[in-house]
Amino acid sequence: MQKFIIIQARMTSTRLPKKVMLPLCGKNVLQVMIERLEVFKDEIIIATTNDGSEEPIVNLCNKLGVRYYRGDCDDVLRRYYEAGVKYGAQDMDIIVRLTSDCPFVDAQIVQECIDAFEKNGYDYLSNTIKRTFPRGLDVEVFHFQVLQESFFRAKKPFEREHVTPFIHTTNRDQFRIGHFSTPEDNSHYRLTLDEAKDYEAITRLYALLGCKTDFDYETLLKVLQQNPFIYEINKEVEQKKMA
Repeated sequence: MQKFIIIQARMTSTRLPKKVMLPLCGKNVLQVMIERLEVFKDEIIIATTNDGSEEPIVNLCNKLGVRYYRGDCDDVLRRYYEAGVKYGAQDMDIIVRLTSDCPFVDAQIVQECIDAFEKNGYDYLSNTIKRTFPRGLDVEVFHFQVLQESFFRAKKPFEREHVTPFIHTTNRDQFRIGHFSTPEDNSHYRLTLDEAKDYEAITRLYALLGCKTDFDYETLLKVLQQNPFIYEINKEVEQKKMA
């Protein structure tokens, strides 16, 4: 059984265009995220677009030796499915869905989600439905056959754009759904990149971390708690709703 860490990435974000290529610690946001996932590097696929804007992402992948797939810009579910097909995913292979606007993604949390998914025999597991982690450390895990079923059956635009609602919302009674959470609720922290205020918070937090990429979740929380002004920077930014 293989694992595929599929990260969706595009240059045409509506609220903050080209956000994955914004500079961060002498690199860019996507590169920092990939470094945070170094332990999974051979399993990463960057699922980017085929609309002609994606060359900077493709060039970065080639530079770093990371696999990529160009796919539909709007039908992200199709992009995920076709990326899996291209690299030989089989029914029971594990797909981990991440998004490229999360430069604080934590490899240990990803692994713990995978372990919980396998141990309990779930069809789908995430740390987002019952959210206790900061927004921006989101992880979703499912088998390729579940992704394939979603691809062929999902019809609603929001199911195609957001990849997994067919599983955890529209047809949640048909699948074994698992939740990964912690006793402590840190979901009020916003560490994802959608708007300019998010970028300010992210760059200032990375500066406080010495621009290192090998910090753990405990260290991240400690720095956030010691520097409450970070939370204040982007606390008013609203997450985009599923249409």
